[in-house]
Amino acid sequence: MGRIEERLVELGLELPQPFAAPPGVEFKFDLVRVSGGVAYVSGHLPTDGADVLMQGKVGDDLTVDQGYEAARLTGLAVLASLNQELGELDRVSGWVKALGLVNCAPGFSKTPAVINGFTDLILGLWGEAGRHARSAIGASELPFDVPVEVEAIVEVQ
Repeated sequence: MGRIEERLVELGLELPQPFAAPPGVEFKFDLVRVSGGVAYVSGHLPTDGADVLMQGKVGDDLTVDQGYEAARLTGLAVLASLNQELGELDRVSGWVKALGLVNCAPGFSKTPAVINGFTDLILGLWGEAGRHARSAIGASELPFDVPVEVEAIVEVQ
């Protein structure tokens, strides 16, 4: 068991099943694409395999705290895909950039507080190597009515 997997256990967290296309949806892209020591992670949702774990608009159906939890679940889905592609999460040597999208009600402006659920997870697992540039953008709709979508760029060994 690697250092990151040990840290997940210490935090009482488990990786979900890697993201899978729901019935009737065809993926025409890679979930993770490694090129030149960098892994580009496609947008992920709060899912366990093909099961969507949370739905709704933050600021309407969901509170900021629930959005934060959705972002944390999305982070775990990102990690599941990285683990599947890389064979072990310890190959991730640094986090470069994250883009977080929040499905939010009109007028909702606390998107950074929601995406902190993702960032806090990564920092809790990688420490300083988890520090990353980040954007947190409000969206009027996201796929499958999920509250959060996150994509990332990471350095790999």
